[in-house]
Amino acid sequence: MKRSSAVIRRAVLAAAAVALATGCTAQAAGTGGGGGASPSSKAPTTAAPTPTTDDKPPSPSASSTTPATPDTEEPAPKALMGDGDESEQVRELQARLRQLDYFDRAPTGFYGTMTAGSVKAFQKKQGLPLTGSVDEVTWQRLLAASRKPTADELKPSTTNKLDTPDARCMTGRVLCISKESRTLAWMIDGRVVSSMDVRFGSENTPTREGTFSVGWKARKWTSTIYHTPMPYAMFFSGGQAVHYSADFAARGYNGASHGCVNVRDRAKLSALFDQVKVGDKVVVHW
Repeated sequence: MKRSSAVIRRAVLAAAAVALATGCTAQAAGTGGGGGASPSSKAPTTAAPTPTTDDKPPSPSASSTTPATPDTEEPAPKALMGDGDESEQVRELQARLRQLDYFDRAPTGFYGTMTAGSVKAFQKKQGLPLTGSVDEVTWQRLLAASRKPTADELKPSTTNKLDTPDARCMTGRVLCISKESRTLAWMIDGRVVSSMDVRFGSENTPTREGTFSVGWKARKWTSTIYHTPMPYAMFFSGGQAVHYSADFAARGYNGASHGCVNVRDRAKLSALFDQVKVGDKVVVHW
């Protein structure tokens, strides 16, 4: 009887051990006592690195690349000529633009708003940036599109056609100034030595008409009333004088003087200034 009880007890203990071993295995595979194992319960695997060539390490991912440096603006092309410049190169520029019908008057050598507008028109035709100033690209395009100006193209006698000289201008040394044709003719004994375009005063400050003489000259002078430069001034009637005007060179007949006779061609007036003497006649007429 005792032997049978011992055998039975050993059989029961063996069965319990098997049951406990099975239950522990299922619990460990589960996610919290739920029974069966889920796909996410599998142990993670590490992917092998992508093979590379030349024993170089794999390329970094897009997220780890170094940020690109910001773009920098290209420096603006250097201007060879621009607003306010005055030189023989500007005169050549104007003569070449005039050949191509971009500049409609005689070259003055002064780079003003009219010249800038002509340059812009040329740049537009060439598909270039409309800067109004001349850089190396604009200049080279213009050289290719035009020919070398002649002496007469660089310094024509005048833009405006001279009219018949006043009778008072036919003898002696005379600055013969016509309000009708807006010209000044330097005449000696009835012969025109040189001529140039001129501009006069407005209705409020008109240029006086009549026969005068050069009272005094000043190569460099600044108006004591308006505080503006009056280079190559030749005074003939009080404060009124023949002189160079940068404003006339830049704006043409869109402006007016305060009574003086403005000249826009500095080089031609400089040569005239050296020839005219104090006491020479001045005739201002219609």
